[in-house]
Amino acid sequence: MIKLEQRIFALNRLGEFLRSIDSNDSDYDSLFEVINQAKTVNGWFSRENVLYAFFQWGECLSTKNLSKWSQSYAFDQKSTQTVGLILAGNIPLVGFHDVLSVLISGHKVLIKCSSSDPLLIPFLIKKLQEFEPDFSNLVAFTTERFKNFDAIIATGSNNAARYFEYYFSKVPNLIRSNRNGVAILDGSETKKQLEALAKDIVQYYGLGCRSTAKIFVPYPYDLNLIFGALYPYSNLMDSAKYANNYDYNKAVYLMSQFDILDNGFFVLKEDPTYSSPVACLHYEHYKDLESLEEKLTQERDQIQCITSNQGKENHFAFGEAQHPKLWDYADGKNTLDFLTLLS
Repeated sequence: MIKLEQRIFALNRLGEFLRSIDSNDSDYDSLFEVINQAKTVNGWFSRENVLYAFFQWGECLSTKNLSKWSQSYAFDQKSTQTVGLILAGNIPLVGFHDVLSVLISGHKVLIKCSSSDPLLIPFLIKKLQEFEPDFSNLVAFTTERFKNFDAIIATGSNNAARYFEYYFSKVPNLIRSNRNGVAILDGSETKKQLEALAKDIVQYYGLGCRSTAKIFVPYPYDLNLIFGALYPYSNLMDSAKYANNYDYNKAVYLMSQFDILDNGFFVLKEDPTYSSPVACLHYEHYKDLESLEEKLTQERDQIQCITSNQGKENHFAFGEAQHPKLWDYADGKNTLDFLTLLS
């Protein structure tokens, strides 16, 4: 078994590699090659978005962060189990936290990548194995039905999650489903904060579970402030996939005679639901913050993260939605606690 210190050392080296990406350095030729290949497989995986994901993981994979994350656990005292992972692929490397969690815990991992992201995680694993060859014995990939596994971590749509819960009911499992990011505005936000919120809305084309898909605003509220913050991202229309989605969703709304606000590349729609389509943001007015917090607590199973300027412990600052720490778990389900319970 690789000792925890060795795992952290190798993962930090991977982090150093990702923090130092340089297109002029031949050591990164393979990285830029896989980025080009990933874009061919998935048109949403732009070079900018994939690089952004790599850089974010580079920041996470430091000795300081890895040590803080794992310091409360005695992984080396646990027997080794094989954990099957069914990964999502809505944004680049979205499943890597599950892979990392299994590896830091000392278990073996059997990975089924999403068909939308079949290249990026194998690339990182190959690089990690260069830094610590013993990881080669702990990681396997499959495109077939899982065999010989002890536990499952799976992420998918709400329908897929129900299937996973039934199909894997006889083994320890951690199942995640659809959730969305929301933001709370109170009217006191600065221009800089609104610009940061805009980044949370459009990063990864809004396809991430942490992407801000809905905002709650007081009444009255000038929604032109949101359009103003979004304006620098008008070049999103340079993406044919984004432009097609914008045109389609706008047409559907107009034909359905919904009231919408439109700025030529983005749509705001008053809507009680949390999930909004590409190029669209839902908004809802609230009466007071106390009743809104109660509502969000009651509907927390639909919410991945909340951003605001309120400084609350369970809120992220605007601009931080796509910057989770290692200990910010998807769906609020502590992956390391789950893995620690495996005997």
